Amino acid sequence: MKSLRRRIVVPAIGLTLLALGTAACGTMTGAAVGAGSGAAIGAATGYGAGKGALIGVGVGAVGGAIYDATKK
Repeated sequence: MKSLRRRIVVPAIGLTLLALGTAACGTMTGAAVGAGSGAAIGAATGYGAGKGALIGVGVGAVGGAIYDATKK
């Protein structure tokens, strides 16, 4: 039963992530860039790379979502 559930759920999750990725490309790109730059800034300032990356992901995702919403 567990194997059958994995055969159904894992491809469904994969297809959902693929659809989300194509629909929200700017959001995902913004989150990735924000995470990288936030980690670098956090490490450089001594705040911590992990905390900087978390903040960067949020800020980058919001920026990417705004870009996606306003681009033509």
